[in-house]
Amino acid sequence: MDLETLLSYEWGIMTPEFIILGVATLLSLTDLFMGPKRDRRPLAWIGIAGIILAIFSLVGFIGSDVKSILHDSFRLDGFSIAFKLILLVGSALVLLMSMHYETKEGFQNRGEFYYLFLTALLGGMFMASSGDIITLFVGLELLSLSSYILAGLRKRNQLSNEAAMKYVINGGIATAFTLFGLSYIYGLTGTTNLMEIFLLFSALNDTKMIYLVGISFFMVFVGLSFKLATAPFHMWAPDVYQGAPTPVTAFLSVVSKAAGFVILLRIMITMFAQVPSGNAENPSLIFYLQDFLAFLAAATMIVGNTVALRQRNIKRMLAYSSIAHAGYLLVAFVSLSYFTISAIWLYLVAYVFMNLGVFAIIQVVTAKTDNEDIHQFAGLYRRSPLVAVAMAILILSLAGIPGTAGFIGKVNIFLGVFLEPSHYVLAAIMIATTVVSYFYYFGILTQMFFRPAEDQSEVKLPFGVLAVVVLCVAGTVVFGIFPNIALDFLHQFNNFSNFIG
Repeated sequence: MDLETLLSYEWGIMTPEFIILGVATLLSLTDLFMGPKRDRRPLAWIGIAGIILAIFSLVGFIGSDVKSILHDSFRLDGFSIAFKLILLVGSALVLLMSMHYETKEGFQNRGEFYYLFLTALLGGMFMASSGDIITLFVGLELLSLSSYILAGLRKRNQLSNEAAMKYVINGGIATAFTLFGLSYIYGLTGTTNLMEIFLLFSALNDTKMIYLVGISFFMVFVGLSFKLATAPFHMWAPDVYQGAPTPVTAFLSVVSKAAGFVILLRIMITMFAQVPSGNAENPSLIFYLQDFLAFLAAATMIVGNTVALRQRNIKRMLAYSSIAHAGYLLVAFVSLSYFTISAIWLYLVAYVFMNLGVFAIIQVVTAKTDNEDIHQFAGLYRRSPLVAVAMAILILSLAGIPGTAGFIGKVNIFLGVFLEPSHYVLAAIMIATTVVSYFYYFGILTQMFFRPAEDQSEVKLPFGVLAVVVLCVAGTVVFGIFPNIALDFLHQFNNFSNFIG
């Protein structure tokens, strides 16, 4: 590629990525030349400033036509803009709460957290805009490799070491499955471009070829299921969530999960939605395999919510809760329709606010004793009434109680189940498992409001954590009472009609 061709590309559509890359580079160099005893918290402010700049640059592209560069390997469409906003907002909130995370080992001096965090975010952003298998995979691995290191940053902590080891092993297995499935796609089509694959698969009529595409579908789906922590590929999540530093756990539960659904939608809808199944009743491969996908969604909801009932460690409980929420999102994917992407986006918006707010409060409550048992929340209402009320609102949203953003997101997915073809059994399981989740969510509320506290000292939220909690509670309540705010914003993307094309 000569210089003239290189300069002819419209590099401006990658402005948000360039900003995050530049800030990550700046943070790594700054950390290198800072003294070992210097406080690294100012690095967080630089990272937050970079993310805010990236958000402003991204918002400027809303409403613009689809643009692509590098032979359509990087796309800027409504889908990429909407999901990048989730990734950026969630990441900014995590950085805010991370400034005040302290451990016995002195985590506040670990400057590498901030630039590794931004490289993980960069990987997720590339996944959202990828129009090619190669760029998708590079983005996925950039996110994954950074996450492995982040999970083990507390290197003198045994649980953190165990978390990093299990994450690396399971992540490597997931990568192998995904890459093997994608190699089949390339072998069958001779291209890595998603749009070209879409057109070639739409014209398939050879049953042997369709059978090989089916194998690749299962391989890719299993690999991505590891990344999303859906049953029965969820084994790593509880240990990683418990052992990782709390800001990293918050990142994995929200931002990383959102990025996982980004790649699931990009790959599955673009490559497999139009593959003929060879069956007259279900002409599309994905519709033909809906029962299989529905089984996995049901298993994920059941396993996540039932196992969470027996958890005493609050982070392990939320790990299983996160597994259950992945099941709810899979329900939206099973009922594949014109509104699927919108339903997943809306639920992820609600999930960012309610989950990050909960983790921010957990970080402060458990910091003093380094004990994450649910009993640490006993008597929180008497110690700090406002903190307890904020926590209660966020927990109610996770449970899907009316008047919260979590309820709106869940109802949106639930209504989609009844579009043709309807999945009544899946809808019933979704309702039943939601009711089951009330037991462990309300168990936290019982501790806060009805149990005596051993420690009577007031829980004070540092500025960064307070800002996260206020923003998350406000988002949860506003989107719960006035859901049209989110829906009107979503309408600007015309139900992601330019996702393919």
